[in-house]
Amino acid sequence: MSLAQVHYISAAPGDAEKTAGRFTAVGPGVSQALLAEIEPLVGYALPDGASHRPADAELRSLPQAFTYAALSDGSRLVGRTAPARGEGPAPVRFHAHAVHIPSGVPLPGDRLPVEAWRSPHWVSVTPVGGMLPDPLGALPPGPAPVREGLDDFAVSRGPWLAAVLADLRRASEEAAAGGPVVLVERQNADVARWLGLAAVTLPRESAERLTFTTYTRRPGSSALRVVGALPEDAAVAREAGLRVHVCADRPPVDGTPDMWARTAARVWRSRAPELFQEARELPGDPFAAGPLAVIALCNGVALGPEERAAAAGWAAERPYALDAERIGRLVEALASPGIDDRTGSEFDSVGRLFGALDGRCPASVTAPLAAMLVTEAVRGGNGSLELPRRDAFVGPDGEAIAGVLGPEILTELESGAGGARPVARTVQLLRVARLLGVNGTELLPGVVDRLAPALLAEASGEPGPPAFAPALLELLDEQFDVRTALLGALDRTAPEDPGAVARFLERVALPFTGTQALPHLRMCAEVPGAMTTLGRDRTAVWHRVLRAAGLSPFAEPLVLRTAVGLVWEDRAPTVEEARMLLEAATSDAHRAAGTWARLVDAALGAPADTEDATALAHDLLQAFPQEIGGRERAALQLLDLCRDLRTGAPEPGWAEQVRTLRDRAEPLEPAVQERAFTALVERLLAPDRPGAELYDFVRSDDAELIAAYDRAARSEPTRARLRTRPAYAADCFTHWTAHPHAGAAWTTTAAALLDEVLRPAVRAMTAEAVAEVEETVGRTGSSGRAVAFRDWNRSSALGRLGRRIAGRVRRG
Repeated sequence: MSLAQVHYISAAPGDAEKTAGRFTAVGPGVSQALLAEIEPLVGYALPDGASHRPADAELRSLPQAFTYAALSDGSRLVGRTAPARGEGPAPVRFHAHAVHIPSGVPLPGDRLPVEAWRSPHWVSVTPVGGMLPDPLGALPPGPAPVREGLDDFAVSRGPWLAAVLADLRRASEEAAAGGPVVLVERQNADVARWLGLAAVTLPRESAERLTFTTYTRRPGSSALRVVGALPEDAAVAREAGLRVHVCADRPPVDGTPDMWARTAARVWRSRAPELFQEARELPGDPFAAGPLAVIALCNGVALGPEERAAAAGWAAERPYALDAERIGRLVEALASPGIDDRTGSEFDSVGRLFGALDGRCPASVTAPLAAMLVTEAVRGGNGSLELPRRDAFVGPDGEAIAGVLGPEILTELESGAGGARPVARTVQLLRVARLLGVNGTELLPGVVDRLAPALLAEASGEPGPPAFAPALLELLDEQFDVRTALLGALDRTAPEDPGAVARFLERVALPFTGTQALPHLRMCAEVPGAMTTLGRDRTAVWHRVLRAAGLSPFAEPLVLRTAVGLVWEDRAPTVEEARMLLEAATSDAHRAAGTWARLVDAALGAPADTEDATALAHDLLQAFPQEIGGRERAALQLLDLCRDLRTGAPEPGWAEQVRTLRDRAEPLEPAVQERAFTALVERLLAPDRPGAELYDFVRSDDAELIAAYDRAARSEPTRARLRTRPAYAADCFTHWTAHPHAGAAWTTTAAALLDEVLRPAVRAMTAEAVAEVEETVGRTGSSGRAVAFRDWNRSSALGRLGRRIAGRVRRG
């Protein structure tokens, strides 16, 4: 092997060439182009405050720059730049001694570059007379191996260890970018020790990519991957946006998220660097935390919860990668009773590891993991754990765990806090109870009665299948008695809120295809398909859903409530749908199911122009005389009265009855009020209306009713009747003028109707028709009333005549 040497010395004051220095000896094969690359790599600047004329001890204490660099042609450079004693006006100069390593040629002894940092080969003077140095055949390491003292150094740098190792790992990547990692130490030898740590910790190919220098004053301009600096240059490095680790200052507070680096730091602090090579022999990514964490735990290194989780997760994916001895040591470390900071993710990883080892290893090996998992399931409340199989707890070990955890499980299941207890927790307790053989038969009815509504409540708050669904289905598959009891509780719950149960069944496919009747659950499961198939035909959907129950509403009225709740849920049926429901089941069935209230809502919520609403109201009053009361009863009676006003002969006093029922039904639905008022005023405007009813109406001075009367009198049917039927016009004139001392509302309305409705109608009549009106007024009223009509009509005619004369005068 032949390695060319290079010597370089700084320029002295007064040198002819204004350069930083010059090459004093260059070995064969190093071109001028390479020398131009090498020169900035071997440069040197004294630290601030250095003495101009240092004593020998001060000179030896100045930092030295040990450098490893990659050159553009693929070759590399290893060298040391150190201060040296000068002469005359330059009492301190620097001398660089480097070795050029051709591309593809390893260092002698296949050593890493950092192993040469204390090599006795480095000299501080150029060969005498500038003679060309001989090529090197060897580059011996320092007087002690690079590993010597690294354990103590790593422990002393414990607070910085993980963060620095994380950055050194990133700096060793092939496409590393972002400028160098800056290691700030008071002694540049400590920077070399950091590089020694990296050489031991990183894989060989990564360590060889880690170019570096142990000292520079210009970190921001360096093309190397790692540079050392003194504390006074740290601020400049930060301003340049570099990753700076000031290891000569206060320890950092924030940790690194790099789990591999944290694990490596714990290995160093445990003084076990040999474990890095052992971990590299395991399969997987060399910078994954799992392999290193597995080896560390197997060798007694204490790790944190995330690192333990990584170890368990890695081993669960590759159980074949570990021999029986390592598996036993790993299980022992993970299940150690001295650990008190376990997390949910760690338990999840341990659960996966148990699943991978179960059946592969003897039960005696996996028993600690099984005990750890069930203990956490009971005491830690982790509802997502993968529980062991039941046969993992046979024999004395199972009896011992059941004896400890069984009473705790039964006490919690028996407590009345089931409504507030998460579903996943109850499911987990039931599964663990079976796993350990704990008998909870007596508690089961109360447990499922609390669990059923909790299922619906939790599932309603999240889209898609709820998080507890997989564990719940496993529970129902494992335990027939729990499945039977829970399905029965849900079936009993369904009539109270069938929509919630139907939505729950869409998200969680409960197994109720067995021999249990479960009519309400079957209806809830049927409704989505029925609605998809039958669309908006709610009557057809109702019939199909009811058939799914397998029971008649005559035999089990509650199926009627469930079916109505599923199809109409939060809205009332239409009048037609309500009449169908009333005919489809007896009043006794509706009374027992409580669905009669939905029928009442249908009648009272119908639009004002729905003809069958009054008939429905009549039928409901007949069918449920004891159930319907209060405001609803008065409103239905008002609708029933509307039916009599339009089609029958209502009892006398109906004008007053409308007002009375309206007041009892407050707050009255607007459509019901509109229907009642319209029926009343239309009846009062009919030619055959009883005078007593009109009298009661006028004397009531009810502004709302009189306004409705006014609107009906102004409608086109009334106007047409006035124009074409003299007798009707005479009747209206009589009644609109018969109550001069009534209240203000009627007086104002009657005057307006006479002037704005009746007068235009009379004007449109022939003279014979007008004479008939006058004759009818006199015959049905009195001669004085006929005179009043004649005067009223003449005032209108005179008014027209006066307006014509005035118009002619203006035109003249």
